[in-house]
Parts: sequence; C-alpha cells; structure tokens
Amino acid sequence: MADPMPKIKPIEIRSLARSALGWPARILFPPVCAGCRRHVSQPGVLCGACWTNLRLLERPWCPVMGTPFTHHMGEGFLSAEAIADPPPFERARAAVAYSGVARQMVQGLKYQDRTDLAPWMARWMVRAGADLIADADVVVPVPLHWRRFFKRRFNQSAELARAVSVLSELPFAPSAVRRVKLTRQQVGLERSEREENVRAAFRVPVEAEIEIAGRRVLLIDDVYTTGATVRAATKALKKGGAGAVDVLTFARVLPGDFRADESATI
Repeated sequence: MADPMPKIKPIEIRSLARSALGWPARILFPPVCAGCRRHVSQPGVLCGACWTNLRLLERPWCPVMGTPFTHHMGEGFLSAEAIADPPPFERARAAVAYSGVARQMVQGLKYQDRTDLAPWMARWMVRAGADLIADADVVVPVPLHWRRFFKRRFNQSAELARAVSVLSELPFAPSAVRRVKLTRQQVGLERSEREENVRAAFRVPVEAEIEIAGRRVLLIDDVYTTGATVRAATKALKKGGAGAVDVLTFARVLPGDFRADESATI
C-alpha cells in the first residue's frame, strides 16, 4: 500500500515551521532599506529610490586599479593612474562609487555601529572582486590601532573582511598585520599628507608571518580614497613575507572626485 504521506511532506513542514518562527521577528523588526531605512521586502536590499542612486563599478575597467573606463580600451590597457604611480599591490577592485547611498552605508557602518550592513555590503564586494577572490589564499583586513579600536569597539574593515571570508570560503587572518602607529584621521588631509600620515604605520608581527608567508593576500578596507592606507598596509604585508597582495573595498572615490574636506569623503 502506498504511503499516504509523500516523502516531501516532512521537508515542506520544516520549511513552514522555519517561516512561522521568523514571523515574530519580521513583525517586531521589519526589514529596512540599507540606505534610507524605509521598509523593504527583505533584509539587505535597497528601496527603489536608493537603488537608482547607487553606482556599481562595472567592466570595462583598468586591470590594475579597477577604475572604470567609459568604453573598452583594449585588452591590458592601463589607466593613467596605474602608469604614473604604479601601486605596490597587484590589483584593486571596489563594488561601488563612493557617493550617495554608498557613502551613507559606509558612514553608517563606520560611525553609527551599523555592523548589520557588513554582510550585505560584502556580497557586492564578492561580486566585484570575483577575479581577485579566485586567486586569493587568505583574507586580511586593514587594522585599526588598538586605542582607536578600544574607543570604537569594532573595526569596520574587519567586519567586511569576515563576511567576505565566509562568502568566499577563504581563511580569515584578522591579526596578520597590525597598525603600530596611532595616525591622525585621514579625513581633511590632502594626498601627500595622507601618505605621510600612514608611512610605517603597519607591521606584520613575527608570530603572524606564517599566516601570509608566500601567499596571495586579499586586503580588505571599506573605502579606497587616495590609496595611501592600502599602499602602506601592502608594503608591510610584502615585507612580512606575503607573495602578492590584491585590494578589495566596498567603495571607491573615483579619480577626479577626491576632496580633502569631510563633507566629500572619508
């Protein structure tokens, strides 16, 4: 005699049970837009108004710096920035341009304790950095100095790096590089001042060298502004034995958009 309850039923029941358990949370804490906090259909998405203000960085782009070109320039064509000032890292990629809702998300994560945004921001980063992730051996965040970490209680770059690590299934090495110099905030500093501010600011501790020795490191930060911070961290990682370093950030201040004042960028 055939089983009157098909095998699929227990699976359906479990699915319904999970959905039912989630209803109270959705009622008490309805999902909101990651940009403006309007109610949306599911967590981690943007409302229609915010989505139109988000600029995803897409190919064609400079293969080194990841800055977008207006049209395809030919295989291997480099941007003026990559030619005039070659970086110590191999490649850099960012998910979005640092403006509008992307700026709000970065500042929410960094200054308003919106750590809930990190997993959703990381999804866009994984999409933009797929070619970097495919070659990476370990994920390392740009660190905070311990005094600033104690004051802020978390490192926004580490939150993003942890989420990227989970999504990409790559090892996470949060202590592979340390910030050994308490630097000034980069906000308000010109390009040359930023470079001087982070000079010799990072070091790979001896006990962490084994984590990066000969490996290709994926260095994570929230925003690529002038590149001064990730350049300094890259130099420290390579001095500490890393085979190569790629840089992945959530947002990027595009060439020509940089302004030192706080209203424009971080």
